[in-house]
Amino acid sequence: MRKRGTRTAAVAIAALMVAWPLPAAVAKEPQPGALTLEKAIELAGQNNPALKAGAEELRAADARVTQSRSGWFPQITATAGYTRLDPVSEMSFGGLGMIKFMPNDNYDTKVTARGTLLDFGTRGKTVDLALSGKKAAEHSLQLSHRELSWQTVQLFYGILFLHESIKVEAEEITALNKALDFATKRYQAGSATRFDRLSAEVRIAAAQRRMLDLQHELLRNEVTLRRLTGLKDHEPIALQGSFGITPTSPSESGAREQAQQQRLELKLSRESETAASVRRALAMKKGLPVVTGSVSWGVMNGFQPNIDAMRGNLAAGVHLELPLFTGFRTSGEQQEATALLRAATLRRVDAEEQATADVEEILHGLGTASEKIKTTDAEVKQARLAAEHARARYENGMATTLDLLNTEASLSQAELAQLQAKYEYIMNSYTLKRVTGEVFW
Repeated sequence: MRKRGTRTAAVAIAALMVAWPLPAAVAKEPQPGALTLEKAIELAGQNNPALKAGAEELRAADARVTQSRSGWFPQITATAGYTRLDPVSEMSFGGLGMIKFMPNDNYDTKVTARGTLLDFGTRGKTVDLALSGKKAAEHSLQLSHRELSWQTVQLFYGILFLHESIKVEAEEITALNKALDFATKRYQAGSATRFDRLSAEVRIAAAQRRMLDLQHELLRNEVTLRRLTGLKDHEPIALQGSFGITPTSPSESGAREQAQQQRLELKLSRESETAASVRRALAMKKGLPVVTGSVSWGVMNGFQPNIDAMRGNLAAGVHLELPLFTGFRTSGEQQEATALLRAATLRRVDAEEQATADVEEILHGLGTASEKIKTTDAEVKQARLAAEHARARYENGMATTLDLLNTEASLSQAELAQLQAKYEYIMNSYTLKRVTGEVFW
């Protein structure tokens, strides 16, 4: 009874696996409402909080540019005040009585404009630093978008790969169940042993175990894809994609040049070097004099001969400030800025070398995957032909159950190897776009 139950369960699971809904990527006709890679990347970009945070940081960087430019404009303030003085200076002049030199109630209102007249380029460098920060924020936002798109690509083709792998396993289980049926009939007829049936049942159990692992991994990938794209929980995901590819051979020199010019990590490292250079220039200007000017107009009392009357007044001045000694703070800031500039330069050089190495590695991976596709094509053709011959020979009693099981397993392994090679080629293609800075979102 236990063996019959095991066999019944195996047949049921095999039927379920055969009926497993395949993604649109492996269908010949497009399905309405299917999720394409482009749509998945678009949804991920719309719903990801990290990208929204990056956009806000870009707005903040733009606001800092506006703040830095404020140094080019005068700072205008309005003030008003009241002061009560008691006693005040006074003097007696004969019969004229006591004369006050200032009132007890003092009122003062004025508008003042202050501005920097000369700072030897400090304001310009401050604006340059803010503009560099804005460019860095732009590159960081693009980098976050690229990494999110790359994660979406991995999940998209990972799900397609798992669906195809499940399909291969389901076909193997179906073939193994047919072999089990033949072995059972032969066992009942006395032309096969119990070991033949047990061998088929063990192979089916192993295929079912692999199927369960694939299903679990598929569920994990779908949960992550839903989180990235904002799709509803438990909503079926129908993907429109394909592993039908035509291997190509990209130019190594062209890919290297493109990576050096367009890769976002390089743009960000170069912008960091630019910012460090501007900071050093600012630090070197710390010891220079600064000339500021101010002009104010207002009304106040306290002027003779009528000290209580409110009268208009104008004041203007020029102020020179020259730092003579800052407790070695200025020299320390200059040394720090110089060291940070050298560090930024070394990081930029490292990023350039890494970009070149990444291109070489990915191009080699593309070539390897392309060769694998060619070799696995031949392996699949040979394995299919061997499986057809083994089935015919087994049905005619010219092959053992073990021979049939081995050929079915070889066919499944060849098909999975071919699928793996195509998957590696596609992922290496997108990786090449990623490391060369090509936009794929």
